[in-house]
Amino acid sequence: MTTPESPAPAPVVVIGCGPVGQTTALLLARWGLPVVVLDGRPARDLVGSKAICQQRDVLDVWDSVGVGAEIARRGVTWTTARTFHRDAELFSFEFVDRGRSPFPPFVNVSQCLTEELLDAAIAAQPLIEVRWGHEVTGIDQDDAGVTVTCADGTTVAGSHAVACAGPRADVVRSALGLTFEGQTFGDQFLICDIRTDLPGWETERRFYFDPEWNPGRQVLIHPCPDSTFRIDWQVPPEFDLAAEEASGGLDRRIRQVIGDRPYEVVWKSVYRFHSRVVDRMRVGRVLVAGDAAHLVSPFGARGLNSGVLDAENAAWKLAFVLHGWAPETLLDSYHDERHAAALENLDVTGATMRFLVPGTPTEAAHRLAVLERATTDPAARAEVDSGRLAEPFWYVDSPLTTADERRPFPGRPVRGDVPVPAPGVLAPDAPVTIPGRPDVVRLRQLAREGITVLVGDDAATPEPFGVPAGAHREPAGGRGQGGPLTVAVHRISDLDPGGTLRDALGARPDEIWVLRPDAHVAAVLTRSTDVAPAVARLLARTTLSPVPVPAPA
Repeated sequence: MTTPESPAPAPVVVIGCGPVGQTTALLLARWGLPVVVLDGRPARDLVGSKAICQQRDVLDVWDSVGVGAEIARRGVTWTTARTFHRDAELFSFEFVDRGRSPFPPFVNVSQCLTEELLDAAIAAQPLIEVRWGHEVTGIDQDDAGVTVTCADGTTVAGSHAVACAGPRADVVRSALGLTFEGQTFGDQFLICDIRTDLPGWETERRFYFDPEWNPGRQVLIHPCPDSTFRIDWQVPPEFDLAAEEASGGLDRRIRQVIGDRPYEVVWKSVYRFHSRVVDRMRVGRVLVAGDAAHLVSPFGARGLNSGVLDAENAAWKLAFVLHGWAPETLLDSYHDERHAAALENLDVTGATMRFLVPGTPTEAAHRLAVLERATTDPAARAEVDSGRLAEPFWYVDSPLTTADERRPFPGRPVRGDVPVPAPGVLAPDAPVTIPGRPDVVRLRQLAREGITVLVGDDAATPEPFGVPAGAHREPAGGRGQGGPLTVAVHRISDLDPGGTLRDALGARPDEIWVLRPDAHVAAVLTRSTDVAPAVARLLARTTLSPVPVPAPA
């Protein structure tokens, strides 16, 4: 704790004040760390819907900083994804929730509104300082910290930095010596936000292959708040939006989708999409996150959603290092885990783009044959790739994860499903009850307070933690205030006597589950003596010293 005689702790410098930078700052402050956010823009530019599709588990991350429920309330919930070939529906699916999350599978909401709500949370957080008009031109670092240089000559010193500077972060990537290999797709995509009335389309995403109103290419339609629909047309490389408007082509294009009804164009733009990833997501004291680290096509909504999960991964690890709960080497796992997640996203979205934009006549003929068969052949529908929607990555190969041979990871789940709970997988959410803690009503709320150990009825309470089942411990004497790390240990049956949590996990009576601060499963064990080594592994430590145990509350 800082005293009048001791210097204030150096802040973490967050570069970029988009949603990923905002989330990073809020999560770091949640752990008690001071933050300085730098952005080269003079102020927030609230233009266009941009990234609209927010996944359930990302809303859950935002809920930990107080805005997830409001973003969900202000957005449009959709539960069904429909895919068409021309005018024939090929298939639809809904999304699995192995637990009982309070959030819907997806919410569509303008990125501008998301940024406004995150800004309001930042304004209420005294540990965060945002400096607009500070374009970063250089980053230097040594054993003591980082120094970020801005275009006006000012410098900002910090302990570490998280670069969330967006897709045009060439200067930052260059300063860090990063490569950004990948490809740019030739076709463009026209995006329009249309305010109109489309009865029956308010709760579903629609994807059209080769509709007669965009032959040979695709159209994607998303519902948004305020009777607005986001329409994405795949268009040729030479497409000219100004010429399209002048000729009346844009109006014709819109009416081919919505018919003869009144509409208003709220926003329009043309994008060319990229598939790229940096070679390293940790460079010394700097972590790289979001679009600064990876770019993917929009089909599957994996851009902003994966960036928010980068932010959570970076924030808890920086907090544990800076509070002395883990060694600096814990930050290596940020690259291990989130680079693997980025490669998974590139693999998934790359396959989608190859199906959407065949590169050869043979590939085009194959795609057409698959689409035509899929109208009547269920087996062919599995080959139709209209974009696998965003999902949390599974850290089964992470150095922090203790494998369990009884729970092997079966691989990428089928479309719309989630992995069965196992080491490395995000734990499903479920209701919990803790005496004296009316503020904690869900498993993930509990998990995000530190390291959580869940004990089955037939398993022994692990040592050296010794916290009685059901006792709650604030991380280190109040989140982020220093002191020793404590570990919360709970009997599963005490948290949820009705068995909902047990069933959601698929937990056996003899098992002990170790959860990370981001609610991923670190280990599933059957011997209490294995818990300390698993927690040490989670913290990138070779051993784990005994943890002081205060008296139960």
